[in-house]
Amino acid sequence: MIYLNHISKRYPSGQEALSQVSLKLSEGEMAFLTGHSGAGKSTLLKLIALLEQPSAGDILVNGCNLSCVKKNRVPHFRRQFGLIFQTPYLLSQQTIFENVAIPLIIVGFRRAEINSRVRAALDKVGLLHKEKLFPEMLSSGEQQRVGIARAIVSRPGIILADEPTGNLDPELSKEIMDLFAQFNQLGTTILIASHDVNLIREMPYRILTLSEGRLINDEGRA
Repeated sequence: MIYLNHISKRYPSGQEALSQVSLKLSEGEMAFLTGHSGAGKSTLLKLIALLEQPSAGDILVNGCNLSCVKKNRVPHFRRQFGLIFQTPYLLSQQTIFENVAIPLIIVGFRRAEINSRVRAALDKVGLLHKEKLFPEMLSSGEQQRVGIARAIVSRPGIILADEPTGNLDPELSKEIMDLFAQFNQLGTTILIASHDVNLIREMPYRILTLSEGRLINDEGRA
């Protein structure tokens, strides 16, 4: 469960990225966050993942008030998230397998478990047969799939995706969104920031609309 209670975010420059935003995302729910460029979508996701701190208000994730998370516990807190960005930021000198394995290596999983989980994640996104290739040998859509595999390999309860289809054509974008829908059917809570209104309106999920840092519409679709 993700709960935002009157969240505001003002940067030192004076820019107010978010103003009095309140919303609740239930466990196992999938929703889209949309709005114009600069509406506050990315900032909201960063606040939920503790990549930034709000200027006012409270955020609760699975009952934990983020203001109470000590700095040295932030990495542990983030393990419950799979974070996906518009650019997957793959390591060019590492194979696809190695890129996906990174989160598990950091945590200290044993090699056998790493092998099992990475191959399962790559199989889920349809890239198991390319595990030994390097990122430059893949298309942009395939690279995004690798980023998704890396985000889900630790089996997080929550996925936060920031414009995951922003660099893809409509057909590939639909495929990526269908992948998220499959993960959601397995019980994963998913919040996706996207400006592609036409695409997300084709899908039966809740749409949250931001404008000038304010939540102006909460359209339940399910």
